[in-house]
Amino acid sequence: MYYDVTRELSEEILIFPGGDPKPAISTEDHGAYLISLLSLSTHTGTHIDAPSHYLKDGRTIDKIDPGRLIGRCRLLDLGTATAIQASDLQGRIEGAERLLLKTWFSGRTAFDPAYPHLTPDATALLVQEGVRCIGIDSPSIEAYDGDGTVHRTLLDRGIAVIELLDLSAVPEGEYYMAALPLRLKGLDGSPARVILSDRPFV
Repeated sequence: MYYDVTRELSEEILIFPGGDPKPAISTEDHGAYLISLLSLSTHTGTHIDAPSHYLKDGRTIDKIDPGRLIGRCRLLDLGTATAIQASDLQGRIEGAERLLLKTWFSGRTAFDPAYPHLTPDATALLVQEGVRCIGIDSPSIEAYDGDGTVHRTLLDRGIAVIELLDLSAVPEGEYYMAALPLRLKGLDGSPARVILSDRPFV
């Protein structure tokens, strides 16, 4: 079974206020064919952060190792947790190279500044356990009033960050994931299509 955990991209999509502009989408009718035009942030909708998003000399999205984004992953249902602590993850992430966090925010269509996020101690645990990719269903892996420490800690260690997933239809468990950003030369992130499967893709 396949799960598409990508948020539908439209002009109505939830955005992070003060940072991301609303996407603008238009379609031109050329008679025999249509051409649509998109204007959007690299962090619109379900997207992947490149290290250069927070690190001056960090890798750009076209340089991210695809191996971090494709393969076995573990999805944890954290229920009503908002400030995700190390204690919420301890005993549940051993051996998981790719980890997706499902929270109460999945499926929400309006921004809430109290969205679920990682705390520094949970972030340190991910690093300690060797997680290579972390995804969450909220607008950011870091608190709304965060200072960038969580992002920098993850990205400086090459941990791929996926944000604003829709995990509402997916139960906790083990899956195979393919999360592919656009190959945008020199940029700090990209919208992505993220698919989960209960069996290997090939």
